[in-house]
Amino acid sequence: MPAPTTSPANGPDTSPAPAPVNSRSRVLIASLIGTTIEFYDFYIYATAAVLVFPSLFFPSSDPTTALLSSFAVFGAAMVARPIGAVVFGHLGDRLGRKGTLVASLLTMGIATFLIGVLPTYAQAGWVATALLVLMRLAQGFALGGEWSGAALVATENAPKGKRALYGTFPQLGAPLGFIIGNGLFLIIGALLPSAAGADPSQPSDAFLNWGWRIPFLFSAVMVAIGLWVRMRLVEAPVFARTREAGLVRKLPLATVFRSHWKQLVLGTFFMLATYVLFYLMTTFSLSYGRTAKDAAVPGLGYEYTTFVLMMIFGVLFFAAFTLISGPLADRYGRRATLIAVTAGILVFGLVWVPLIGLGTVGVVLWLVFGFTLMGMTFGPMGALLPELFPTSVRYTGSGISYNVSSILGAAVAPFIAVALWEAGDGSPWLVGVYLSSMALLTLVALVLGRETKDVGLEEGEAAEAPGAERLRSARLPEAL
Repeated sequence: MPAPTTSPANGPDTSPAPAPVNSRSRVLIASLIGTTIEFYDFYIYATAAVLVFPSLFFPSSDPTTALLSSFAVFGAAMVARPIGAVVFGHLGDRLGRKGTLVASLLTMGIATFLIGVLPTYAQAGWVATALLVLMRLAQGFALGGEWSGAALVATENAPKGKRALYGTFPQLGAPLGFIIGNGLFLIIGALLPSAAGADPSQPSDAFLNWGWRIPFLFSAVMVAIGLWVRMRLVEAPVFARTREAGLVRKLPLATVFRSHWKQLVLGTFFMLATYVLFYLMTTFSLSYGRTAKDAAVPGLGYEYTTFVLMMIFGVLFFAAFTLISGPLADRYGRRATLIAVTAGILVFGLVWVPLIGLGTVGVVLWLVFGFTLMGMTFGPMGALLPELFPTSVRYTGSGISYNVSSILGAAVAPFIAVALWEAGDGSPWLVGVYLSSMALLTLVALVLGRETKDVGLEEGEAAEAPGAERLRSARLPEAL
């Protein structure tokens, strides 16, 4: 043990060493890389659910039935997400954020890798489909614990007045994961093109046989990088002080439902329009864009490569406006920013058909406007949902709100969208109305909610336990 330092004037310096803190770069990279990997894993499943899984795992004489079956399994993962939020939230609020984030990333990585080695229906019958469902549920379970942990790493380590900006970095993982995942599918598709005379909108035999597995297997490399980054994190001071003050809850879930149920309900509806828009623009749009114009339920008739490139162009706006939304939410408030953006989503849902009717230029504008609004609504959520809850239940509360909303929004959105697409005889106007209706519900929740921009992350602890006085005395300086 090193000897204490001495000073001629003051004698030996026996003051404790300052608690280690995470550097700004470590916080931002750790919160970004984990969600990028998690969303990459989620997106490659979403792409495969449209492109190859209907024929490989859900054979049917009716293509629409096979697609809906594939979407149903896609949505099943959303049901597992609140369970993951409860389990990982309990661990995160009891034991700490770091270890919980490592566990969620490992769970997602293992499940995704195993999808890449599954037998198909032709090889193993219903067992193959059952295994795919199981792995998909594991993906949803892992993602249920990932987002809230990453958001807490960002916001609990953020400097004063920059929580929304820091909170956009885990959100940025969504567009980056989309670009990496779909970009890899595009490269593989270009290397394994359809045979001469075959339908270019359909994957080649080589792609169906083995090419689709590569993105799932590649996730192992990304997970290894993410684990290396996250293992270097230390707990944020705000959580460390809560633990030292004896405010850690034995049952965070019970505390959340007993004392913070209003925040749970509001947080769930805050996210509703975001989730519906998210999955309509990424999952439904890929089906609609690739479906032939002369199909039983007509679509836009673009080749897969062409339409995915158009989507990636739109996702660039998603990424840019996710970052832009942070400073706006820090300056004008989360609530005011989201009310304006949600009103824009409501209007956007009503102009789908006029936009798409303008031809390719209109379709590109449709994608750009949709993904721009997605970035503007998704970015502030990284700060808003954690700010609704005190430190002792923040992982659990924000995770449940975020992931219960995934059931109400994302789990059913692709399924409802296909049904409304059919009901509209190939026109997506009813799908747009559905989006606008969900935006209206979110607007009501935002109007009923309160602004959290100036709420301290430890605010509300005093009312929860006698240890609050110890928490106040244990506080460190605000600046990091």
